[in-house]
Amino acid sequence: MNPRYDFEGQVALVTGAASGMGLATARAFAQAGAAVVLADVNQQAVEKAAHDIADAGHQAIDVVCDVTDEDQAAGMVDRAVSAFGRLDMAFNNAGIQVPPSDAADESAGDFDRVNAVNLRGVWAAQKHELRQMRTQGSGAIVNCSSLGGLVGLPERAAYHASKHGVIGLTKSAAVEYAAKGIRINAVCPGVIDTPMVAGMLEGQADAMAEIMKQQPIGRLGTAEEVAAAALWLCSDAAGFVVGVALPVDGGYTSH
Repeated sequence: MNPRYDFEGQVALVTGAASGMGLATARAFAQAGAAVVLADVNQQAVEKAAHDIADAGHQAIDVVCDVTDEDQAAGMVDRAVSAFGRLDMAFNNAGIQVPPSDAADESAGDFDRVNAVNLRGVWAAQKHELRQMRTQGSGAIVNCSSLGGLVGLPERAAYHASKHGVIGLTKSAAVEYAAKGIRINAVCPGVIDTPMVAGMLEGQADAMAEIMKQQPIGRLGTAEEVAAAALWLCSDAAGFVVGVALPVDGGYTSH
């Protein structure tokens, strides 16, 4: 059973909120009483996600946002504040994969694309979230890294570079803003049962089988388990937790 949090009167923003870990976290924030802003590049999917949460009796709005465009990231935060008056929590979750590749053959296009979303997108979202939280003197941000931010794996150089970068971004901003009442941390999900991982399991069955052999818990994680970690990091229960990269990986990175 997950802990229960009281986020009544608070406002949460989630990127990549139309599916997977982002949607699970948006739902969890809403169920804990927060007003939720769901942002995603997929307009139809994010509109449906927000409508479903609102239909369940919660406050939720959708924003179409390509986090690789800083102006759109700024507009996303502006929309949250114009709708609800403040911004208390953010889960910067939007991310993509690129096909596995020998490091000697990886294309510049794939490198630029995965870093544009996974690293620059987190940077842009965090930057504009911090501008609002700085004026309030309070807030909590959770950035989504990966087990790929903690280890290296063959044929994943560009993706892992982006996720290692998220941890560096998180730690640097965390020590800068801790004394200003704003806590910044990262989660590092392992192999989680999401649409992106489902595609990997289908298209890279041999590689995924090898990864699963190193999964001590013996199963995939769930999006809700990542959401639970994100909510804890945003809650007062984690009030002394600053700049961590929290593995949520079933023990993968422990050996």
